[in-house]
Amino acid sequence: MFDTGCTACPRLAGYLAECRASHPGYFGRPVPPFGDPAPRLLIVGLAPGYHGANRSGRPFTGDYAGVLLYETLHAYGFAGRPQSVAADDGLVLTGCRITNAVKCCPPENKPDSAEISRCNPFLAGELAALGPGTAILALGQIAHKAVLKALGRRQKEHPFGHGAAFMLPSPARGECGSPAPPLRLFDSYHCSRYNTQTHRLTPAMFRDVFNAIRTYLEGTAPCPSSPSSSPAN
Repeated sequence: MFDTGCTACPRLAGYLAECRASHPGYFGRPVPPFGDPAPRLLIVGLAPGYHGANRSGRPFTGDYAGVLLYETLHAYGFAGRPQSVAADDGLVLTGCRITNAVKCCPPENKPDSAEISRCNPFLAGELAALGPGTAILALGQIAHKAVLKALGRRQKEHPFGHGAAFMLPSPARGECGSPAPPLRLFDSYHCSRYNTQTHRLTPAMFRDVFNAIRTYLEGTAPCPSSPSSSPAN
């Protein structure tokens, strides 16, 4: 179970201890997920930014990486407002939850492979709690790989690519006793300052991914009459 007092990664724990000493007003701990406890869309980022989520205590809040994300969530009806500036600003997410592959802010925003693996059980627990038919949006390749690892899926069978999508088996069953609709993993480039300012990721590209997510969610239901037997990648 997720714990804001986790110190399992010595390098990250030491880095956050230094942060709390030098920036007493910063959250400076593992950042918990934010949003609807029973989402239809789970967004998985990389890790908290030093002056963003690590400061505010909320994913993608208080730095540039959250600008495009929250604007888009608001445009698609998932967020009550287009900006997320502080953990106590009253923003509410509906049908959406945001988390990170690594819950602690890493030096230079680069967690190492051992830290990603050590944090993966937290993500696995979040994924196991998702309802059937949930969409998962991975922001960047590290988040994509973390989701697959948490679900026990083979990386080479699910290559990352902006706009890619993959059906993944749901661990649950439908309320009508039929096989539950699968989860669907959607990929996007990360909405970082670098990616958006270099136009590797444009607002139109991001909206294309959300259009695909919306189409998927509109086509799933708690009690499907004819669940797909051969989901497409």
